[in-house]
Amino acid sequence: MDIHLETGYKRSSKPNMKMKIWKNRANPLAVFLMMTALVSGSVRSQNTQDDLPALVRDGDEGYVSGGFIFELDGRPTPECHASTIEETPFGIVAAWFAGTEERHQDVAIRFARHDGKSWLPSVELADGSEGESKEYPCWNPVLFQPRLGPLMLFYKVGPSPSTWWGMLMTSQDGGQTWSKPRKLGTNPALGAPNTNLLGPVKNKPVQLSNGSILCPSSSEHNQWRIHFELTHDSGKSWEVIGPIHDGRDFNAIQPTILTHANGTLQALCRSKEKVLVQTWSRDNGQTWSSISATHLPNPNAGPDAVTLRDGRHLLVYNHSVRENGRNGRHILNVALSEDGIQWTPEWTLEKHSNPEGYSYPAVIQSHDGLVHITYTWRRVTIKHVVLDPSKF
Repeated sequence: MDIHLETGYKRSSKPNMKMKIWKNRANPLAVFLMMTALVSGSVRSQNTQDDLPALVRDGDEGYVSGGFIFELDGRPTPECHASTIEETPFGIVAAWFAGTEERHQDVAIRFARHDGKSWLPSVELADGSEGESKEYPCWNPVLFQPRLGPLMLFYKVGPSPSTWWGMLMTSQDGGQTWSKPRKLGTNPALGAPNTNLLGPVKNKPVQLSNGSILCPSSSEHNQWRIHFELTHDSGKSWEVIGPIHDGRDFNAIQPTILTHANGTLQALCRSKEKVLVQTWSRDNGQTWSSISATHLPNPNAGPDAVTLRDGRHLLVYNHSVRENGRNGRHILNVALSEDGIQWTPEWTLEKHSNPEGYSYPAVIQSHDGLVHITYTWRRVTIKHVVLDPSKF
């Protein structure tokens, strides 16, 4: 697929930060070299936090609310990470993994429901001991509510991302009761030595017009590679699309999918190359373009995005790169785009030098038009922010 893209950085009512616009005809190596030079050279000043919107405050336009899902005092576990959020017919729900620390065998999946006024106490749903010879840590839950059928909770189990396997639980009542967890299975397309299906690796699936569920996924056992997992029967059977690259052009994982009015799909991905990268599909996700660089920086941290009902796209990401011994997760931002190519940063949700930082956002738009975002707050709690995109 030869998709001709123009990328650029455009701001409207804020300081002029226009970056050079360049054209890419599916030449990822050339774009990578260009982006590396830009990020490390003349454009570095435009990627600094000094040029971004000020840290958001209560009462700022478009900022509805922000608070912790559970307070620091008396928190249920020492650490937590990788939250997910979804709206069900019964209300808003969220999940995350939590325990002593990431990779520890006591790390489990926790789940909480919002009663319309506040978050109820979380409960432990899965502990990684589903019939295995020993207990393993859990990772990266992803909640998804299909148009029809039960709420789905995908998560991973295993000692590390290169060896883990995907699990699925379902709920008919918005998370009050759950089915027993089951493995998603294997597929040789993922390549040895780990052929385990994962489902959505970090970010929510999208449901296609025919009802199929397309899961953005990736693997780390044979370089960092993007693939997609498609189910036509609510997770009973799976088709693997990809991997769509060999891991040599870009080291990319954790895609998030945007949907465009003409039926085109766009996936934005985390990378090791200091930029968010992208790939496009014009056939409902069956084939994807070569991975190319966007103009947005990335500190090797997972983003999430959603296509709003008004057609705009909203991205939650860390507008930074790793440098000077910092992991780049000290700042968390929200940007809007009309076309998925030119992005305008509108909010800075967090900005602080805490080494654990703010990361792994999840974002949805609820039925009332508001945007709900959850993210890891310094690895000790999950923060929930509500925005009103109609104000921008």
